[in-house]
Amino acid sequence: MNEFQIALDSHNLKLRRGSTRFLQLNIGRKCNQTCAHCHVNAGPSRTEMMTHETMERILAWLAKTEIPIVDITGGAPELNVNFRWLVESIKAQNRQVMDRCNLTILFEPDQNGLAEFLSRHQVEIVASLPCYDFENVDAQRGNGVFEKSIRALQLLNSLGYGNSPDLKLNLVYNPVGAHLPPDQSTLEAQYKAQLMEKFGIVFNQLFTITNMPIARFANYLRLSHQDAEYSGLLRHAFNPAAIEGLMCRDTINVGWRGEVYDCDFNQMLNLQLGRDEPLFLWDVDLPSFRDLEIQTGAHCFACTAGNGSSCGGSLA
Repeated sequence: MNEFQIALDSHNLKLRRGSTRFLQLNIGRKCNQTCAHCHVNAGPSRTEMMTHETMERILAWLAKTEIPIVDITGGAPELNVNFRWLVESIKAQNRQVMDRCNLTILFEPDQNGLAEFLSRHQVEIVASLPCYDFENVDAQRGNGVFEKSIRALQLLNSLGYGNSPDLKLNLVYNPVGAHLPPDQSTLEAQYKAQLMEKFGIVFNQLFTITNMPIARFANYLRLSHQDAEYSGLLRHAFNPAAIEGLMCRDTINVGWRGEVYDCDFNQMLNLQLGRDEPLFLWDVDLPSFRDLEIQTGAHCFACTAGNGSSCGGSLA
């Protein structure tokens, strides 16, 4: 039995799936950035990419469900050559689409008109901006990223993002280093004040997300001799009140080949949904998923530490 399961048992808690509200598609691991905290190990040299055929099979399965929201992630999901076709096809099914965007992708040479495309299709943008200060952002995401990110946010604002109810713009904060995020509402107020005062930028919400000790961030922890300390911090901060809102309870995560997981973190650790071999989305019977036990491990302490953490930010 893993340590996280022991923590659940000590509070008489069960972690099982509820009704599915989100279909999260990881459509590729290639990215134009190489971020220090990335749990995907994404970067320019990655080649894993969801094919058009796989997307077609996913869309056919989605059409038979009532799942209202499709969350598209990567890597930089926009680098998949079929990204725009996928968005249009999902919108044709009258579903809400979320794009987890790193902002700088808007200025890549082959991404002309991307911002306008997203606004035209009313795609909700969840954008990474780990700080309102350039030193912290560039330290985590690379030199020049902050300046490009600010320009991208100003461009999105000019198209109505952050102002129109149909064009939601949410930002994501990840700590720079081995510690928990601060209070989300307090930090959101600081972000809004600083970004407005310095750059005239507006946005809807700030999501604070705890760094997951896997992949590239786990390597950073080892090299800086902080792995044991960070693991202890997460365990000590375990918050049973965060269990109810965990994203694994209402999300089906799909890998670039079409296989399913409880969450994107489990995907990167290859923790299959209760099986020893891949289960593909088109073989999933959605009603049977309700109450299915969720695959857990020590990494799950990151989502339940402090105020909790999910793709939609703080939980408790």
